[in-house]
Amino acid sequence: MNYSTILYYVLRIPAVLIALTFHECAHGWMSYKLGDPTAKNLGRLTLNPIKHIDPIGFLMMIVVGFGYAKPVPINSRYYSKPKRDMALTAAAGPVMNIILAILSVLIFNLFAMAAPDKYEETPAVLLCAMLFFVITAQLNLFLALFNLIPVPPLDGSRIAYIFLPTKWYFGLMRYERYIMIGFMALVIILHRVFGISIISGVSMFFLGNLEVLISKIPAFSKGLYYFVSIIYLGI
Repeated sequence: MNYSTILYYVLRIPAVLIALTFHECAHGWMSYKLGDPTAKNLGRLTLNPIKHIDPIGFLMMIVVGFGYAKPVPINSRYYSKPKRDMALTAAAGPVMNIILAILSVLIFNLFAMAAPDKYEETPAVLLCAMLFFVITAQLNLFLALFNLIPVPPLDGSRIAYIFLPTKWYFGLMRYERYIMIGFMALVIILHRVFGISIISGVSMFFLGNLEVLISKIPAFSKGLYYFVSIIYLGI
């Protein structure tokens, strides 16, 4: 394992903590705003990672590339419109991750503004900072897209609830655990055996296009050069 690989995994740790913590806190916050005090009463409306991180899910995010946190408990009986409010609560997590991804790309470009014109002359500390925000943006986009897949118990299945007849939805929920086990097994096989990671590819596509868009702002024109250099050359 070379220096670049070690650095990548070290920087990935705080990036994962940020992505998972904000994701779960957003769920709890939205549910609270819709009248459900469950998350607040259990101390889950916090940005303290200890309250949200599941050790196994966290290690999976670091090593395998996808994982999970402790789900924020909600009680739909408090909602005035259960279908709509369940969907809004579910969507809050992915939306928060998309916001974090955009902010990370903007901060990355602020660092790029201070960098030399040549990648080779850039101080290692500055490159590390830029790499961290690229990793953070990629992770947040990945987490958002992954959770929007309409497979139980991912957030996408809760959002789909608003479009499905109640009988069908709760019929599917009876098999939630088995569906998720099968889905996770499929993702692992595709990723580890065949080297296929569709969500990672899609998240990088969106991230690259977001950087291209932002780099059209004159002040951020150097960002695309550093983005491409970091992605393809590493540190």
